[in-house]
Amino acid sequence: MKPAINNNFIHGKHDVCDIILTERRDWASWTFKSFYSDRWLSDNFISPVRQDFYQMMLITSGTGTLIMGGNTYQIEHPVMLFVPPNEIISWINISMNPGAHYALFKKAFVIRYPQFKAMLDKFDLFQNKRKSVICLNDSEVNSICQYFEKMELEERLSNAYREDTIQALLQLLIVESIKAAHFLEPDEISYESSHIYQFFELLERETSKISYTNPIRIRTAKEFANNLNMHPNYLNVLLKKKTGQNVSVHIRNRLLEEAKTLLLHTNWNLQDIAYSIGFSEQSNFNLFFKKNTGITPAVFRKGLNYKLLEQIPPDKGN
Repeated sequence: MKPAINNNFIHGKHDVCDIILTERRDWASWTFKSFYSDRWLSDNFISPVRQDFYQMMLITSGTGTLIMGGNTYQIEHPVMLFVPPNEIISWINISMNPGAHYALFKKAFVIRYPQFKAMLDKFDLFQNKRKSVICLNDSEVNSICQYFEKMELEERLSNAYREDTIQALLQLLIVESIKAAHFLEPDEISYESSHIYQFFELLERETSKISYTNPIRIRTAKEFANNLNMHPNYLNVLLKKKTGQNVSVHIRNRLLEEAKTLLLHTNWNLQDIAYSIGFSEQSNFNLFFKKNTGITPAVFRKGLNYKLLEQIPPDKGN
């Protein structure tokens, strides 16, 4: 008998640190990460935040419902997932002990190795949504697991050939996956899930390329609902039902995440950052940031109280 799992809420994961388990300040310095985790799939979640890296995931245990690229998949056996940058994923866990190996790499890693890039282009696993999920039998799982374990070992080593070895292992992993070629067919996505996906897709599209020369275009619940041809009340009720948070909270959390990224990884002044995320006055941006984090943007940028900030839970108010 399957355990009773509460599927009422899909929690937002608003920080890529939840995935790579590393501090935000290390974010710009890496091009490849590999690890095993039984934590990420243990809860229901939707990942609406920009993730500018490729993900290769081997789900070795656990069952659940995966929504990726607008498609719904029932995961009941081990699978390989190929997730392109900026894709939105949601997961509803229906098991007690899910676990997966992860290999994450940025575009800079792909560009550095032309042969690896040629293989990605040849097999089209990341761009062709019909190839994104591959079912595996026990022997295939064992074979592919070995490559993940070797990558995890290589990443811990400090030698001049570490990344060369890792990209070779990635190529072998892709070949093993293609040899299996049991592509999982998606189910028809539900009406409500489709609307949730459309909202997060629009939210990502509106926030992924903002700058002080290209500030965010829409930022209110009404504006998002209008762009989706939905009534604001319907969109609010739907998101509250499925995620526990309304439209405004999701928009606010996404803008806050983008503000943190711009503060840490650009040299833009505070006025430019404020304007980028929709504040005409820097003072209003300062109030917004401090209200939701407990510290000012300037203090956050300097790194003071950084550890304290990481311990502050996301605001789940209305």
